[in-house]
Amino acid sequence: MTAKPPPKKLPGPVDVSASQLDEGPHEECGVVGLSGIDNAASLAFTALYSLQHRGQESAGICALADGEARLHKGAGLVADVFSADILKGLPGRTAVGHVRYSTAGGSEVLNAQPIVVRYAEGDLAVAHNGNLTNAHDLKKQLVGEGAIFQTTSDSEVIVHLIARSRERTI
Repeated sequence: MTAKPPPKKLPGPVDVSASQLDEGPHEECGVVGLSGIDNAASLAFTALYSLQHRGQESAGICALADGEARLHKGAGLVADVFSADILKGLPGRTAVGHVRYSTAGGSEVLNAQPIVVRYAEGDLAVAHNGNLTNAHDLKKQLVGEGAIFQTTSDSEVIVHLIARSRERTI
């Protein structure tokens, strides 16, 4: 075996911003979805517990039973937000869960996810990880068309877009 020769030119200095030097966690939200599984909310709890490092501000689970969405969410860690009794109150074979690390919108509990709404097509639960780069413009347009927002999270924009869509996909 022969060793590779070193590169002819070494890379120059790297510009690192102060925010990149921050020693705190840099994860974004954790999201889980389950369908067709008994005790889906309990399994979502276990998954969120495993994803706790991705968000410590709030936790939430929405389960679907008999066509009705049941939601529990709150500020804090997964183990503090949920108890065995709360999980028993979330029956069903479908669940979506979320742990939040805010990147858009404040860390208030009103921004905890999943976001659940009842609209013409039934109950809708959305849990989202990421940032909508055009959320401000979309929200302004939706408000101009009569939408009412309950949170400061860009994820609520997704809820409105789905609820207003006439297509099978958005």
